Amino acid sequence: MAGKKGAERRVTFKTVVAFCDSPEMSPILFVGTVEGKIADAMRGEGGFGFDPIFEYEGATFAEMGTEAKNKVSHRSRAFRKLLDYLS
Repeated sequence: MAGKKGAERRVTFKTVVAFCDSPEMSPILFVGTVEGKIADAMRGEGGFGFDPIFEYEGATFAEMGTEAKNKVSHRSRAFRKLLDYLS
């Protein structure tokens, strides 16, 4: 990514959760996405995987802390949709 700027650093992460209530049922899909960019350098101490390089609204996921990250992450968005469906 060296030398890449602006739109060339934009990324989208997506989680898809599938739910079936019975073997005869077709799966229902719940999609969560989050858009951001690849940071110029690793930042932060928290999280795992790509968290130190994924920047969302000025902070990497590793800098945000678990609670803030879980409000906007692709995983939490997909699972909230599943929970809403089950409610």
